[in-house]
Amino acid sequence: MRIDHCRVCGSPLLEEPLLRYENMPRAAQYLPDAGSLEGEAGVRLDVCQCSGCGLIQLDSDPVPYYREVIRATAVSEEMRDFRRCQLSDVVRECSLAGRKVLEVGCGAGEYLSILRECQVDAYGLEESAASVKRCVERGLRVSRGFVESESYEIQDGPFDAFMTFNYLEHLPAPNAVLRGIGNNLADGAVGLVEVPNFDLVIRDRVFSEFICDHLCYFTKATLVSTLQLNGFEVIRCAEIWHDYILAALVRKRGRVDLSDFFRCRAELQRNLDGYLQGYGDRRVAVWGAGHQALAVLSLTGIADRIQYVVDSAPFKQGKFTPATHIPIVSPNALDAEPVDAVIVMVAGYSDEVARIIRGRYGKRIDVAIVRGYRVDVV
Repeated sequence: MRIDHCRVCGSPLLEEPLLRYENMPRAAQYLPDAGSLEGEAGVRLDVCQCSGCGLIQLDSDPVPYYREVIRATAVSEEMRDFRRCQLSDVVRECSLAGRKVLEVGCGAGEYLSILRECQVDAYGLEESAASVKRCVERGLRVSRGFVESESYEIQDGPFDAFMTFNYLEHLPAPNAVLRGIGNNLADGAVGLVEVPNFDLVIRDRVFSEFICDHLCYFTKATLVSTLQLNGFEVIRCAEIWHDYILAALVRKRGRVDLSDFFRCRAELQRNLDGYLQGYGDRRVAVWGAGHQALAVLSLTGIADRIQYVVDSAPFKQGKFTPATHIPIVSPNALDAEPVDAVIVMVAGYSDEVARIIRGRYGKRIDVAIVRGYRVDVV
C-alpha cells in the first residue's frame, strides 16, 4: 500500500516522485539464501517529497522487521572508539552521570554497553526477543517493546535522557514514536537523535543510498523540524562520523511559565487605579481600540471610569468595546466632549499618539501611556 501524505507533517506528497527505481532489493536484512532464490524478486521504489515540510520519503510500507535494530556496524572498532568518546562527552556536557538514560532501539546492546561505561544508569528498549536475550545475558537492563503510540509506557521510566541511533528513518509513524518517548521522559530531559545524513547524499550524489528499510531521508532542516514538531527543542544538530550521520542534541520542551502574568496584571490594575483616583467619575478617555487595549479594559476593571475610547480607524468608530461596552469615537470627540486625561494604549504607536494629543491640546489634557504594567505620565 502506498501513502500520499507526509509521515511527519501530514501534507500531500508531491504528485510525481523524485526518483523511481525498479528491481530494487526488497530489504537490507534477512538476505535470501540459496533455498529462497526462486521466489525472490526486486521491487519498485518511489522516492517522494512532502509538499509542506520538504521531507524526502518513500511512499511504501515498512519492511516487516522495522521495529528491530540490527547493527552490522558493531564490528567496527573505529566506531566503538568514536562512540566511547562521543557518549562520554554528552554525559559530561549534560551532567548525566548517575542518572537514568534510555537507548530506544538498542539492538543487541552494542552501544548500550558503551553507555553503561560512562557511569550512567543505562536502560534499553528493543523489540527483538533474541536481541533482548543477548542484552540480558551481558548484564544489561533491557526490556522488550516498541513505542507504538504517545501513550506507550516504557518500563522503569521516567528517564533523564534518551538516545536513539539510526532508528528514526525506519519508522512509518515517527511522530507517534517521538511523542511516546517524550512522554516517558522527566521534565527537562535531554536526548541524542541520530539519522543518516541526506544532505551528504545530495551533495555527493549518492544515488545508491535508497533502500526499502529507510522510509525517511532527513536533511538537517527536516530533522530539526520533525523534532521540534514533536515536543523537543534542538540544542544543536551537526554532521558527524565523516559527515554520514546527523546528530541532534535535544531537550524535552517544557510547559511555558506564564504565572508572572498574573502579578503584572495586578500591578497594572493598581497603577491604573492610582492614576484614575485623581479624576473623579468618567473624566478620562482611553486612546486605542486594539486588542491589547480591549484586553486591559476587561482585565483591570476600569471600564466604568472611562468616558469613551478614541480610535482613528473609521470602521471602529460608532461601535462599542466588546465585553466592557464603552463607546468608540473619533479623535474629534476630545473637542465635542472634553476629558481631563487620556490614557494611551496603542503599543508601538503610543508615543506618536501622545505627541498628537500634546500638539493639539497642550496642557489642557493630561496624557499617560500604558507600557507593560506601568502607567507613564508624559
